[in-house]
Amino acid sequence: MKVFIENEAGSRIKHEHNEKTLELQGTSLVSRAFPWPYGFILHTTGQDGDNVDCFVLTQRSLRTGDIVDCDPIGLIEQIEDGEIDHKIFARFPDEAAVLDEAAVEKFKDFALHVFEHIPGKTKEIGRCCDRQMAIAYIDRHQDRNQTT
Repeated sequence: MKVFIENEAGSRIKHEHNEKTLELQGTSLVSRAFPWPYGFILHTTGQDGDNVDCFVLTQRSLRTGDIVDCDPIGLIEQIEDGEIDHKIFARFPDEAAVLDEAAVEKFKDFALHVFEHIPGKTKEIGRCCDRQMAIAYIDRHQDRNQTT
């Protein structure tokens, strides 16, 4: 799968792109730095109308605008402001990253605090699911009319 990197690991700058054209629409400052490179899976549409979100578990320096080929390794369920907004976790094929308990806890800490600056923002973190569940989720949200 191809992942568009929207936000860099270690940065508190959140870039917002039109997820279909990849045009930068703006930036904002969030309350926590991104723990890993974060973006979305190209040619998908989640229940919230946006592309399916994805964290890439890597130490590689990925920049905003990079498009990388990754393999899904898991999914963490998330509800944001009452809408399903699950997160896919991925790795490079030549890396051994895993979605273990430490990574899950790191994600939960980030997710529950990243938008503290926005009054009324709500998040619920659910189950951590395996690779097969992640693949099935991505498949259900593929843009079927995509030719590439």
